[in-house]
Amino acid sequence: MIDSYDFGRIVVDGKVYTRDVLIFPDRVKANWWRKEGHALYIEDIESVVSEKPEVLIVGTGKYGVLTVSAQTRAYIESQGIELIAEPTDKACELYNHLSRTKKAVAALHLTC
Repeated sequence: MIDSYDFGRIVVDGKVYTRDVLIFPDRVKANWWRKEGHALYIEDIESVVSEKPEVLIVGTGKYGVLTVSAQTRAYIESQGIELIAEPTDKACELYNHLSRTKKAVAALHLTC
């Protein structure tokens, strides 16, 4: 459960993270690093796809700067995974709501 989010800082189950994160149903992968800082590519989410979530929620940053390439979007959807990309504030709310009833993973960019 995401307790709170603010620019550059997220609290998940009481633990503070100050770098981008992947939130799985049973763990948090801290310091999530991507091929390019403000773009999401297939290789950035291979560990997510291998978990076979029902939904992947991408937090695109406080101001929505992170983009999901069309190729990445098509790949995720071809794997039968619903993709939701929203600014990180909204993505956190959606993760908390959807993770109650679905196998959800959140990939969250914490800054811009």
